[in-house]
Amino acid sequence: PHPRLSQYKSKYSSLEQSERRRRLLELQKLTQLMLSEWLIDVPSDLGQEWIVVVCPVGKRALIVASRGFTSAYTKSGYCVNRFPSLLPGGNKRYSTTAKDYTILDCIYNEVSQTYYVLDVMCWRGHPFYDCQTDFRFYWMHSKLPEEEGLGEKTKLNPFKFVGLKNFPCTPESLCKVLAMDFPFEVDGLLFYHKQTHYSPGSTPLVGWLRPYMVSDILGMAVPTCPLTTKPEYAGHQLQQIIEHKRSQKDTREKPTLEGHESGHYELEHLSTPVPQPPPQDPGQSGGCMET
Repeated sequence: PHPRLSQYKSKYSSLEQSERRRRLLELQKLTQLMLSEWLIDVPSDLGQEWIVVVCPVGKRALIVASRGFTSAYTKSGYCVNRFPSLLPGGNKRYSTTAKDYTILDCIYNEVSQTYYVLDVMCWRGHPFYDCQTDFRFYWMHSKLPEEEGLGEKTKLNPFKFVGLKNFPCTPESLCKVLAMDFPFEVDGLLFYHKQTHYSPGSTPLVGWLRPYMVSDILGMAVPTCPLTTKPEYAGHQLQQIIEHKRSQKDTREKPTLEGHESGHYELEHLSTPVPQPPPQDPGQSGGCMET
């Protein structure tokens, strides 16, 4: 068991049901996803205090399983799907109480019709927002396998739910990760600080890199493999990202949620280049990026 498991149980056993339900209603009105920033300023304790998650191509989704239904929300807070699932609270056949609800941070891959679980915010009515990353990940990987059939596509569970693995951020570990074969098309790497709590909006405590950026940003040798092969636009893309981060330093005191609420946070603009037509205006800015 996790060393802080007993502390968690005593800390949250006294939470009122009304407070838990209030949080759930707020989640349904406003997105609560914790979003990453480009990992340009590499932390000195990356190898000791950070963990990395390999992410599939897909769309971020807030999953709320409650009162016999499972709802999927975009990062902007729009409900895009409602279906049964075998998550606690997500199916009428097995959900008997209102307090039996679950909230997950996922990436939805349409090709495989799978919700890849990044993080857990609530499980069976127990909140995890104030728990550290390493404990949330421990809990998620302990509980997901206990729900029989959750990783299979069935009538009661039309979309699969699969937990994403996490790895240490040492150079040796990262090299092994980059050389691995994954059962999905890899989009990028999310770097989580082990001690950060789950909070809405963009945060520098969660960093994002494309796999081919690891050698340039982290300054380490990487294996020659498909994930580390640089596209033609890699150099220009990295230059844009660095310039963008520099321009943001003067406005760092502004709330990070501001960009998130408008639907424009940095990863949407500085991800994979979209081909642009020849500029008609000499003063027009090119190189628009989006995920």
